[in-house]
Amino acid sequence: MATKPPPPRPAPRLYLATPVVADPARLVSELPALLAAADIAAVLLRLAPGDERSIIQRAKALATPVQKAGAALLIDQHFGQVARSGADGANVSGIEAMQEAMPGLKPDRILGVGGLTTRHDAMVAGEAGADYVLFGEPDANGERPSADAICERLDWWAELFEPPCVGFATTLDEAQMFAAAGADFVLVGDFIWQDSRGAQAVLIEAGQAVARGFEASLAHATVTGG
Repeated sequence: MATKPPPPRPAPRLYLATPVVADPARLVSELPALLAAADIAAVLLRLAPGDERSIIQRAKALATPVQKAGAALLIDQHFGQVARSGADGANVSGIEAMQEAMPGLKPDRILGVGGLTTRHDAMVAGEAGADYVLFGEPDANGERPSADAICERLDWWAELFEPPCVGFATTLDEAQMFAAAGADFVLVGDFIWQDSRGAQAVLIEAGQAVARGFEASLAHATVTGG
C-alpha cells in the first residue's frame, strides 16, 4: 500500500518585536494599523528597565490592541509579570531561565525560548515543553551567527522536531531566507522601526518576503520529491 505524502507545512507567519518601550502611548496608537497590514501571529514586547508596577502597566496597555487584532502578546524576559499584565506569555533566553519560568507559565500561557547556542540546548528546550525555539537573535555582546548558519539550524529543527521554530531576521533578505529554510515564524524588529519609509510599509514588505521564501521552499520540495 502506498504511503501518503506528508501534508505541506503551514505558511510561516510574522512575529513582530517592538522597539524598547518606556512609554507605550505612541505604540498603542500605531499598533492597530500595523497589525492590520500584515499577517502577524504575535508581538514581542521589549521593555525599558523599570519596576514591577511599571512593567505590568506598560504590558497591560499593549495587550488590548494586540489581542484585539487576534495576535498574542509575549513579554521579553519578564516572565513573572505575564499573568498580572494580561499578556499571553513570555520569551526567555537560555535553559536556566526557561526552567525558572515554566512553573508559572505552563500550561496556560506561551513560553518561547531563545539563547540556544547549541543543538543540545534546543533539544532540551523542546523536550521540556517550550512552545517555540528561537534561533539567530543577538547575544549580550550584539553578536549572532551568520544567516547561513541560522538557516542551517532552522532546516535541521524543522526536519526533525514538532515544536515551532522562529528565525530572528535583521533584514528583508533574511526574512525570506528563514522562511525558505523552514521557520514557522519570522521575528522582525529593529529594521522595521528604523526604516525611513515607515514601519507599516516595511512590515508589508516583510510579509511579502516571508511569502516568497515559503513559495520557494514548496517549489524545492516539489522538485526534490520531499
